[in-house]
Amino acid sequence: MLRSKVKSIRNLTKYPRWYGLGVLAVGVGGVGACLLSGAFTLSASDILMKAPPLPWSHSGYYTAFDHASVRRGYQVYKQVCAACHSLQYIHYRNLVDVSHTEEEAKQEAAEILVAGDLDEEGNPTQRPGKLYDKLPAPYANDNVARSANNGALPPDLSYIVLARKRNEDYIFHLLTGYADPPAGDSVDDEMAYNLYFPGNKLAMPQQLFTNSVEYDDGTEATVSQMAKDVTVFLRWAAEPAHDDRKRIGFKGMIIMPLLWLVAFYMMKHKWSVMKSRKLAFLPAVRKKYTFAGYARKGPPIS
Repeated sequence: MLRSKVKSIRNLTKYPRWYGLGVLAVGVGGVGACLLSGAFTLSASDILMKAPPLPWSHSGYYTAFDHASVRRGYQVYKQVCAACHSLQYIHYRNLVDVSHTEEEAKQEAAEILVAGDLDEEGNPTQRPGKLYDKLPAPYANDNVARSANNGALPPDLSYIVLARKRNEDYIFHLLTGYADPPAGDSVDDEMAYNLYFPGNKLAMPQQLFTNSVEYDDGTEATVSQMAKDVTVFLRWAAEPAHDDRKRIGFKGMIIMPLLWLVAFYMMKHKWSVMKSRKLAFLPAVRKKYTFAGYARKGPPIS
C-alpha cells in the first residue's frame, strides 16, 4: 500500500506544470460561476412568454386574406387604434375591392378634411378627402405625439406586423396579453403589464374590451375577435399585394412545367444536334502541276 502511494505521488510530480494549470482553471471557473450566479438571478420582471403560433387563414402558400376580417379590422383600427397610431403608407384607394367598394371607400375618405388650395385672399382652406388621400394621422408631428402619451411615441402601424418577430402571432398575443403584475413586481401608473412585451412593461394600456366596437356585419365583438381582425388588417396593410403575389405565383407554377417541356424538347431535338456536332479542320491538299518541264505545287499559272 505504501508503495502504491509513493507511485501516485511520483505520477503527480511528473508533470507539475500541467496539473498546476488545471487546478488554476478549476478555481477560476468556480469563482466566475459564483459571481455570475448573482448577476443572472430571475426576477418577476424577466418573465417573457413566447407567442405560440396560430393557424392564420392566409398563412398557406395558396391562401388569401379573409377580406371580411380585413373589413372588420379596419373598423377596429378606425375606432380604436387610429386615436394614437397612424398608417402613413395606406391610401383610401387601397381599400377598393379589398374591404370596401369604390363608393364605400369614397364615403370613408369624405369623412375627413384635408388641406386644400388657398382661397382668393391667400388663406388656407380644407376640402373633403378623396381616394388618393392618405389615412389621417392622429398627431401633427412626433413631439405632439410624445406630449400626449407621457413621452412615449406611438409607432406607425404600416409595417408593424412584418417588423416584429413572429409577425401576426406576436401582435395578437400582445393585444390579448394584458394581466396583473405578479407578486414582487410593480408597474407605474403610466405603464401596463403585458406578458408578451419585452420587459413586460408597456406604455399602451389595454385598448380592446368586449363590445367596444360594434361590427357592421353583426359579428360578436369579443376581445380575441377584435384582436384577430385588426391583426389581419395590419398584416394586409404591411403587404397589400399579398393576394396578387400568391395569385401570380400560382399561375407561374402552372406555366413553368409547360415551359420546361418546351425547353426539354428544344434541347433534345434541336440543340442536341448542334451540341453534338463535331467540327474538324482539314487543310486543303494541293495537286502537282507541270510547266515547262518543272514540277510545282499550286494552281496552274494563267
